[in-house]
Amino acid sequence: MSGSYGRVLVVSLAAILCGSVTAVASPMQPAPVVMPFTTAQLEAARAVRERALEDDTAYELVRSLTSQVGPRLAGTPGDARAVEWAQAQLRALGFSNVHAEPVRVPHWVRGECRVETVSPWPQRLVAEALGGSVATPEGGLEAEVVAVRDLEEMASGDSTRFAGRIVFFSGRMERRSDGSGYGKAVAVRGRGAIEAARRGALAVVIRSVGTDRDRVAHTGGMRYDPNVTRIPALALSNPDADLLVDQLATGERVRLRMRNTSSMADSTWSANVVGEIRGRERPDEVVVLGGHLDSWDLGTGAHDDATGVCIMTGAARLIGQAALRPRRTIRVVMFANEEFGLSGAREYARAHAADAARIVFGMESDLGAFQPLGFRVRVAPEYLPAARAMHSLLSPLGVEWRGNDATGDADVGQLLAIGVPVGDLDTDAAPYFDLHHTPNDTFDKVDPLLVRRNVACYATIAWLAADLRGGFGRVPVTTSRANGR
Repeated sequence: MSGSYGRVLVVSLAAILCGSVTAVASPMQPAPVVMPFTTAQLEAARAVRERALEDDTAYELVRSLTSQVGPRLAGTPGDARAVEWAQAQLRALGFSNVHAEPVRVPHWVRGECRVETVSPWPQRLVAEALGGSVATPEGGLEAEVVAVRDLEEMASGDSTRFAGRIVFFSGRMERRSDGSGYGKAVAVRGRGAIEAARRGALAVVIRSVGTDRDRVAHTGGMRYDPNVTRIPALALSNPDADLLVDQLATGERVRLRMRNTSSMADSTWSANVVGEIRGRERPDEVVVLGGHLDSWDLGTGAHDDATGVCIMTGAARLIGQAALRPRRTIRVVMFANEEFGLSGAREYARAHAADAARIVFGMESDLGAFQPLGFRVRVAPEYLPAARAMHSLLSPLGVEWRGNDATGDADVGQLLAIGVPVGDLDTDAAPYFDLHHTPNDTFDKVDPLLVRRNVACYATIAWLAADLRGGFGRVPVTTSRANGR
């Protein structure tokens, strides 16, 4: 945890389940801290956890969403089918107050993409347009390639060398279990076309922001600046990026030909889909469990983010079936259009800003159904003992305590921006970024045992957060993340 918050209560699972526990006095913390949960509360949450480890509701929901709906890019017929699917599933599972909250979303059409080296050694390359990219001229374009690793290298050299050329960003994403390699690599996807166009480039190709060695490209959202010329932006598979690096390493001038037909269509309507498990005493106060319903169009969005919305649905359903429901309501929110601008999360935060004081806690699942590794929160310091007690029920699942610096991720992070306390469950990001935004993100990559484990973690934390007497208070209003993952 962050040293700025001082020391907090640390208790073992065995001690908690035996009764109320207090912290041992120390020079840094002379007064004992009273355990925020009773033995009965902790036992009820533990029972939910154990049931989750044997329940495949979430896994079967992922199967259904990926096979019966498939790709769900915002604004497409698949997106509309997903909204209908989600409402039908929530009703069938016994959720109350099931409804769709309309959200205006952009509609980008992928079209067709072709990239090839034409000299000195002609080869077809595997590539995909980045989300939001404009088209090339109708007949395509051809130009010499100039390579840079990243935006920093582009900014440090002679800017005239990019004029009239195709810029190739060659930097490779590092494979890390915490996903930090993504944050370092993704800047070229977001801003590469802007910075290249400022320097007179005709187009951009990037090494896919992913860690696999498969010959498939990773798509993902990119941005334009209204004051800068819009140029096409495409992603190469990692093996084809290596091929291009090898050709350039010979010292020969490499020319690339590309044709892309993507375009923006008129914006249209989608929706955030909401369903609730009502609380027993304070049903107007809620814990939000979020994920995003949309996906990119290359695969079926199994880990990004079918698992997320289905894990949260499965967790909430188990809470609804528990012998004792928590005091507050569990609200599942399946957000619209996370991938291409966070339309759903931003609209949800705007529409519910007046109710923010009644949202006591929020969590999001958007890193796939992989091994849970750590739990962190963002709460006022005085509520850290409650968070540590909640975490203690995750310890038997191998989940570490990771401190008080949670972000809420892209969608629920919009609630953090209006003062809602949040928690993050950190999962193993290493395998996630092999599949992320590719045709390989399909149901066969989903492990039912890991889905259960994720459901168990979220259900446990959600039950306790919803039953905590007094709630988690507020956190200082922050600037939320601007873009999706």
